[in-house]
Amino acid sequence: MADQTLFIVKPDAVQRNLIGEIISRFEKKGFKVIKLKMFNFTKKQAEDFYSVHKSKPFFNELVSFITSGSVVAAVIEGNNAIETTRLMIGSTKSFEAVPGSIRGDYGLGFTDNIIHASDSKESFEKEVKVVFE
Repeated sequence: MADQTLFIVKPDAVQRNLIGEIISRFEKKGFKVIKLKMFNFTKKQAEDFYSVHKSKPFFNELVSFITSGSVVAAVIEGNNAIETTRLMIGSTKSFEAVPGSIRGDYGLGFTDNIIHASDSKESFEKEVKVVFE
């Protein structure tokens, strides 16, 4: 069975009409979209989703940003899904992301960095439950 991972098109990308562009990059890479959902995070969902960062100074900013508008969540499937997706999205700090990566091409900042993607199998399993269950 191929690997699965989750990515979330964040509010800044949704507002900038980049949903199709971002999803098409994964499809063109050969990933299959398994689940797709547009929604708004509640504060509780966002706090659960980002709970790994709860003790960090930017936690409240993350929660505030992800709840500021609609997002699109996708579960995709393919070989080395987690690792490949992380490479495709680029550095968390958009200004450090290489051109050709999603953040390098479209990201504007640190929190407003276009996209989130699970960074491990454990993160994927936790995050997919918050988003899809």
